[in-house]
Amino acid sequence: MFVLPDSWVWDFWLADDGDRYHLFFLYASKALKDPDARHYRASIGHAVSDDLVNWTRVVDALVRGDAPAFDELATWTGSVVRGDDGLWRMFYTGTALSEGSNVQSVGVATSPDLYDWTKSERNPVLAADSRWYERLADGYWHDEAFRDPWVYRDERAGAWRMLVTARSNHGRPDDRGVIATALSDDLETWELQPPLSEPGGGFGQLEVLNTAEIDGESVLFFSCLAPDLAEERRRTGTTGGIWTVIADADGRWDPRRAQLLTGDDLYVGRVIRDRVTELPLFLAFENTAPDGSFVGAIADPRSISVRDGEVVLGPPARAESCGSAVAAGR
Repeated sequence: MFVLPDSWVWDFWLADDGDRYHLFFLYASKALKDPDARHYRASIGHAVSDDLVNWTRVVDALVRGDAPAFDELATWTGSVVRGDDGLWRMFYTGTALSEGSNVQSVGVATSPDLYDWTKSERNPVLAADSRWYERLADGYWHDEAFRDPWVYRDERAGAWRMLVTARSNHGRPDDRGVIATALSDDLETWELQPPLSEPGGGFGQLEVLNTAEIDGESVLFFSCLAPDLAEERRRTGTTGGIWTVIADADGRWDPRRAQLLTGDDLYVGRVIRDRVTELPLFLAFENTAPDGSFVGAIADPRSISVRDGEVVLGPPARAESCGSAVAAGR
């Protein structure tokens, strides 16, 4: 388990440089007392590991910018990819205050080595567009949801694709969560497009979208807790948690077919390949304890597979060698 004694840890993303695994994570000091206050005190930390279990913390990756800036309120969840030019790029969420609420957009920082990051002067590189996506001024949601960029190479499209948590500009207010998307040929210029899904999937928002190939299936992961579910899903009594959707024959993910993978004890599911076994491993952060309190730590990896059209989790992959964060310099 990756745990910090003085801070809560929650959303995270991963990169593999071929030698070490890199963990980027949101964290905030427990001196805040109230874990719900952590979101606007978030920084992006960084840790490295040889085995995805034992982690060494290194210098932080990013902190919020000075006002006025698109990330003046906080730096939130993102993803890391390496471009054809060999440069690493971290696409991340920036939040800024507007009319008493936060407006989210996507920025980018670059690094030659995954340690030293420089924010782009062009930030933000992508923001919500009212042609397809709900804006704060529409008044239906507590913020302008446009966050958690997930970037990957889409072979079908022949380009880099970004998935973004967003809300449609139409539909019932509690059921507007959609998969926003943009395309790029070079990771520099992005063309925002209509969403890949329609409102009415049963979710107010689909948080931390990300994808993985598991047993020959293209699987979409996202997270949503009960308060942000549409009324029909809330009525089932589910707590919400981490959800999965297996792509259809055309490579499309339909949130209406989403299946709950975990309860609310875990949140933000990510999959990474074990470099030795080449098998997929699943990580998530520990969200709620049995008494309902917030935990704020990243659990050890578990095996994951697709069986009979359903995503299935196995036991922790390395239960015998559980580790914790070790403070260190670079």
